[in-house]
Amino acid sequence: MNLNYWKGETIQLRAVEARDAVAFYDWNHDAEISRNIDAIHFPQSLEQVKQWIERDSQIRSEKFRWIAENKEGEVVGTIDTFSCFPRQGTFKYGIVLGRSHWGKGYAKEMIKLVLRYYFQELGYQKVTPHVYSFNERSIHLHESLGFKREGQLRNMLYTDGRYYDEIYFGMTRDEFNKLYG
Repeated sequence: MNLNYWKGETIQLRAVEARDAVAFYDWNHDAEISRNIDAIHFPQSLEQVKQWIERDSQIRSEKFRWIAENKEGEVVGTIDTFSCFPRQGTFKYGIVLGRSHWGKGYAKEMIKLVLRYYFQELGYQKVTPHVYSFNERSIHLHESLGFKREGQLRNMLYTDGRYYDEIYFGMTRDEFNKLYG
């Protein structure tokens, strides 16, 4: 089979490079994007972001972060895997998309590329991302991809003066293969 796991129809995934610091810096300074990730943090300088990229880019087990570029070579977002447990065959991921690239199908393609690799090459059997209850775009994205809602933890994130729930989604390798084989 001649499958390129890192190239889709509209985007390709690659390793994070030092030149990507500007994109992360911009995303960190967008309150809505920051809140969707986990919280609005204190501002960081571009140099601090560069140092974080250097530390974060070290491969640790199957935890990894990719940059997504569209066909024009623009950085459109990032996706990273974490909480990778090979023995159980489970993992999680997080995704960030630059505001100007919302609604173009890039997030769906990023997720499908990573899932295909983790399910077909690394042998994982389930992915369990979570979404904060105020992030309706991400909830809709996961439902449209065929994820199942598996649970909800109340009052797990404090932001914008309120507590919000974490909604857990899940998809097994078999479910992915039936949908995207």
